[in-house]
Amino acid sequence: MPEENLSGSIDVLHSLRVTEGMEGLDCASKELYKNKEVLTIILKGVVREFRDYSYPEIMEFIEGDSITDCEHVSPGHRHAGAATRIIGDDKEFVVLDEKLSVFDTKFRAVNPELSGGKITVNLHIDLEMQLTYRPGYPVEKRGLYYLARELASQLSVVTSETDYGCLEKCYSIWICRDDVPEEEKFSISLMEMNNTKNYGNCRPNRADYDLLTLVVIRLGDSVFREMEEKEVNGMMEFLHAIMYPHTEEFLTKIKKYIDFSENEELWKEVDSVTGLGMSIGRECYEKGHSAGLEEGRKSGLEEGRKSGLEEGRRSGLEEGRRSGLEEGRRSGLKEGLEEEKKEVAFRMFSMNQTPEMVSNTIKKPMEYTLELQKKYLQTVNENSAYTTE
Repeated sequence: MPEENLSGSIDVLHSLRVTEGMEGLDCASKELYKNKEVLTIILKGVVREFRDYSYPEIMEFIEGDSITDCEHVSPGHRHAGAATRIIGDDKEFVVLDEKLSVFDTKFRAVNPELSGGKITVNLHIDLEMQLTYRPGYPVEKRGLYYLARELASQLSVVTSETDYGCLEKCYSIWICRDDVPEEEKFSISLMEMNNTKNYGNCRPNRADYDLLTLVVIRLGDSVFREMEEKEVNGMMEFLHAIMYPHTEEFLTKIKKYIDFSENEELWKEVDSVTGLGMSIGRECYEKGHSAGLEEGRKSGLEEGRKSGLEEGRRSGLEEGRRSGLEEGRRSGLKEGLEEEKKEVAFRMFSMNQTPEMVSNTIKKPMEYTLELQKKYLQTVNENSAYTTE
C-alpha cells in the first residue's frame, strides 16, 4: 500500500462514475487518463525520475494545462518559452500525404533530476491504452516510432543554427490489456538508450543520450495476479481495476491510492449521487460528519462551561447541520456529471461515432443523444461560419 494516498478531486470522481461498468478502453474510459491522480500513480510505478518521490510531489511535477486530447498541431511546432516552463505538447503529428497519428494522452512534467533554480527541464510523456498486445505488429516497434516522432517534434525546422542541446527526454508508456501470452501476463518491460561500450578514455554524459524510454505494461487477465516486485505491484493493481469493467472490489482497490474523505465538497454531495459516487460520498460524509460532531462537541462543552449556553449550542449545531445538508443537495454532482457526458458525446461525434454508440457509452436515451448531436452539429456550423467570415 502506498505510504501516502492522493487526495481525490471532483474531476477524477466524475471520470470514475462515467466509466463505471464500461470496458475500460472506450472513448469515455480514456477520459480517466487525463486526471493527474491517475497519471501520478503510473509515473510513480515506471518513470525512474519519479521513483523516490511521493504521490503528492509527483502531482506537483505534472502540468495540468499540458495534458492534451484533441489538439491538432503541425510537426516541428515549438511553443515560445518552452525551455523554462511546462506547456502542452503536440497531441497529433502529421506530414503531407501521411496517415494521421494520434497520441492517446500526452503531457509534460518537470524532470526533477535536471531541474533547479530558474531552470526547468521537462519530461515529454505519451500514454497509450491498447485493447490488444497483438494488433498485427509488434507494439514495441510502434512505441519506438512514437518516441522518435515525439523527440523530433521538439525542434522547429532544422538549420545550421539548430540547438540540439535543448532536446528533452521522452517516455512512451503502453498499457496492453488483452491477448498477452500466458508467460508474459502481468509483466512490465522498460527499454531505453544505453552506452553499451567505450574505447579509449571517454565517459559520455548520460543526460546527453538518455532521451528515449519505452515502457510496455502487460495485463492479460480479468483476475488480478500479484507481482513479486512490490515497487510496481500497486500500480498494476490500480491499472487492472480501471482497465477492466468495475467489480465489487473496485472501490476498495481505488481507495488504497486515492482518498476522497478529505474533500469537503464531495462529502457534502452524498444525498445527490448514486452508484460509485454514492459509495464514495457516503464514506466521505460519515468521516467528515463524525469529525465535525466531535469537534463541535468539544467546542460546545467548552463554551457551555464558560457561558452556560448549552441549549444554544445544540440549537446552533442542528441548524448548521440542516443548512449544510441542504447546500450539499443543491450543489450535488448531477450537473457536473451531465456536463461530463456532454463532453464525451461531443468528442465521440467529432470522431464520427454513431448516435447508437454514443447513447450506449453515456447511458442516455436515444432522444437525449440525438438532441446532443443537433447541438454538436450546430456548434460545428457556427464555428465554420465564423472561420469563413
